[in-house]
Amino acid sequence: MGTMGHHQRSRSASGSPSATRSSNATELDFAAVDLECPFGGIDALGAVELRETAYEIFFMSCRSSGGAAASSPGARGGGASEGEVSSPVAGAGARGGSAVMSSKVKKALGLKPRRSAPTMVRTLSQNSGPVSPGRTRRPMTSAEIMRQQMRVTEQSDARLRRTLMRAVVGQVGKKPDSIVLPLELLRQLKPSEFTDGEEYHQWQFRQIKLLEAGLLLHPSLPLDRLHAAVLRFREVMRATEIRAIDTGKGSDAMRVLTNAVHALAWRPGSGSDACHWADGYPLNVLLYVSLLQTVFDHREPTVVLDEVDELLELIKKTWPILGVGRAVHNVCFAWVFFQQYVVTEQAEPDLASATLALLADVAADAKQGSRESQSRDPVYAKVLLSALGKMQEWSEKRLLDYHERYERGTGGTATEGMEILLSLALAAGKIVADREYAGTGNFTADRVDYYIRCSMKNIFTKILENGMGEADPANDPGVVLTRLARETEQLAMFERTNFSPLLRRLHPAPIAVAAVTLHGCFGVVLREYLGKVTILTEELVRVLHSANRLEKALAQMTAEDAADCKDDRARAVVGDMEPYEVEAVVMSLLKAWMDDRLRIGSDCLLRAKETESWIPKSKEEPFPASAIELMRLSRATIDEFSDIPATAKDDVVQALVYGLDSIFQDYISFVASCGSKQTYVPPLPALTRCNQDSGFFRLWKKAVLPSCQAPEANPRGGASQHTPRPSISRGTQRLYVRLNTLHYVLTHLQAIEETLSSLSSASGGNRVATSVNFDRTRAAAQSAVSHVAEVAAFRLIFLDSRHSFYQGLYIRNVVDTRIRPVLRALKQNLSFLVSVLVDHAQPVAVREVMKASFQAFLMVLLAGGNDRTFTRADHGMVEEDFRSLKRAFCTCGEGLVPEDVVVQEAEAAEGVVELMARSTEHLITAFGAATSESIAGVREYEDSDGGTTHLPPTRQWGPADPNTILRVLCHRDDEAANQFLKRTFQLAKRR
Repeated sequence: MGTMGHHQRSRSASGSPSATRSSNATELDFAAVDLECPFGGIDALGAVELRETAYEIFFMSCRSSGGAAASSPGARGGGASEGEVSSPVAGAGARGGSAVMSSKVKKALGLKPRRSAPTMVRTLSQNSGPVSPGRTRRPMTSAEIMRQQMRVTEQSDARLRRTLMRAVVGQVGKKPDSIVLPLELLRQLKPSEFTDGEEYHQWQFRQIKLLEAGLLLHPSLPLDRLHAAVLRFREVMRATEIRAIDTGKGSDAMRVLTNAVHALAWRPGSGSDACHWADGYPLNVLLYVSLLQTVFDHREPTVVLDEVDELLELIKKTWPILGVGRAVHNVCFAWVFFQQYVVTEQAEPDLASATLALLADVAADAKQGSRESQSRDPVYAKVLLSALGKMQEWSEKRLLDYHERYERGTGGTATEGMEILLSLALAAGKIVADREYAGTGNFTADRVDYYIRCSMKNIFTKILENGMGEADPANDPGVVLTRLARETEQLAMFERTNFSPLLRRLHPAPIAVAAVTLHGCFGVVLREYLGKVTILTEELVRVLHSANRLEKALAQMTAEDAADCKDDRARAVVGDMEPYEVEAVVMSLLKAWMDDRLRIGSDCLLRAKETESWIPKSKEEPFPASAIELMRLSRATIDEFSDIPATAKDDVVQALVYGLDSIFQDYISFVASCGSKQTYVPPLPALTRCNQDSGFFRLWKKAVLPSCQAPEANPRGGASQHTPRPSISRGTQRLYVRLNTLHYVLTHLQAIEETLSSLSSASGGNRVATSVNFDRTRAAAQSAVSHVAEVAAFRLIFLDSRHSFYQGLYIRNVVDTRIRPVLRALKQNLSFLVSVLVDHAQPVAVREVMKASFQAFLMVLLAGGNDRTFTRADHGMVEEDFRSLKRAFCTCGEGLVPEDVVVQEAEAAEGVVELMARSTEHLITAFGAATSESIAGVREYEDSDGGTTHLPPTRQWGPADPNTILRVLCHRDDEAANQFLKRTFQLAKRR
């Protein structure tokens, strides 16, 4: 057989025109009705290729049921006249004359027999030319019907027959499910049997793609993707994709392919001698569905062939190869009938009735094997849920808008199609629900309830949209709402007259559900309209009158329906009708105003989250635009609130304060969402011991390294006398704008509280005063101030100043890399920081910079990496540098950081500096004492290379902390420390 393109051309040339037109029409209808296959698809194989493969499997499965298959390609079976084509089932299912036996399948499904003689009585060669005088007419066999139904040409059928004839030589008695059909076809079919080499190449590649789908992509048993056979198969497939491979007996490619296919088709755990190449989901189901679709006359898609019994018996012979059982067959057969009903534009109700009959069998299967079937047949659960889920989905999509689809035919035909869809949706959904959910509710009533509510909402929305579109722009919105109330009442009456009689068979109170739904829909529109009204007008009075009339009419319909129902469901539906309470609308206008103002504030907050870039408005107002706008809206709301009569204020003031409080807290949370300080702190390097250089190497370093130092690192500053510019990045500047923003919010918060308190004093009451407090907002803002200042400080020190501070201080040695360049840059940064921050934000900002600087200084001493070593003699210089660092903060501004605070924050660093003055022996002794007192003790962790060990990393450093003492020893450049670390912890030398 050729590829998809060649087969389509050959069928269009030799197939009957009516069949082609019918096929095309069905495919177009299939797309138009928006019904997708529930089982997915095979990317590499299209519908035509799947149909061809299904026929090949069908042909091979049936070959043992008739004697004609064993004859030579040119032999004629039985008493067949000259020119008739042999078939593997030529002796089975042949019809005598024009008489048609009654079909048990059609009778069981409630399908009528054909009104005329069978359409399949014809000569098999009628498509290939006129009938010769010696050619007789006879009924077609079931297999011949199958060939025409599957649109397989006589040429392809004959070629397949000859191929299988050659394949079964020497395999007599071998079961079809023990043969890998594509492999046999590849062995037997040669290029000479095709029109040209390209057609053969495409046919050959289709067989390879089929094997790939069945063995690799969708295997029935779990498969290791790195299996040697898989890799070998992939190699052959890549070669086949380029050009056709040699399939002769001596072909290496064919030998490799055969071995790979055998290894994959017969795997441990597969059971008997049966092979598994087409029984994986969804390949097997797609192939099986292609076979089942042949029961419909391809010229009259709404008609089921009278030969369906024989066709099904033959199709069932493919079960062993496809891994299909009775339960899966029932599901697929039900899906095929449902699909045919849909793609034929629901023109034949008998197809839907047959689907329902088959769904009854499916329900019985699902109930019997709900727990065992999945373990026995893992494909069953997938097929069941996919097919029934798609049936339910497609049917419910139309039921959810039944007014739009069935309103036009109200003389009795409208509800016929709706009744069919209800039956299909409920039958399919009930099976799935019973299997998946062990609920005790009334499934049918629940789903019908859902259909009514959704359809009423949809039709109400269409009426509303039409009314809005036809409304005169000069009319007030109240006119539209008044007309909508009238049309809504008419819609409820129409529902009660036309649809409720049908729905009452399935639901105890359909009128009540419809009325309550319409009541809620109109209520939504009414409340939306009232939300825009600020004062009472004549228009508002008319709208409220119409709403009141509608509510009474719907309530009466609901009560009457509930009175006729003994089910508690109706009473529950009545309870869902929330009154409009039109008499309370006036009192709620004030709350509506408040909600509107809070909505404006929320919108402002949302815009801030989407667009804020933290750029100050000006030097005089170093705040972002979002903060200014939010505070302006808040003050305007309070000013408007002050103009409201005092008698109505107490009812909403608490809610107003709560709403503003929530907006302020949300905004503060947004301002504070700037990350964590840990983002900027460099990770702790692994602990190592100082490398003791040889005497020659020390002399070389003395001679070379001084010339390599950066000029600005000289403590005397002899190489560079320029004044450094501030190194604060734009990102850090934006963090300080956030800090200004928080103080700006705190300032205006105080003013708002004072205004509301003055209103309470004017009214002579205490209720407002007790409600007005923004304590939660104030606490959140103060916490956010500390967080933002901390993050900004760590970014300034560890990111913006990293080159001069953490990456520059004490690199290689202490003498040549003192702290003076760091202090110059730090002072410039502090001056710039003070200039951009508001007065209230300066102390906390500078204090956090001080903490971050002390933390960075400690990391230089304790976690400086392999480029830093210290001797005991360095202590004096390090101590002097730290005193200079403290002095920089004591003298910053006019007492921004009190001296006692500086002293307190510097205690930890001073204790570590003091450790540097102690001898190595003293440090070793102190380390031993500290570890013996610690509960955790010394834990050793092996690095990824398996050599270096170190204590758990921590930044809670202090002179009594064993981790701190150990890090001082690791940076101590002397032989005693080196030997201690090597002996005790096996630490590696620095590289």
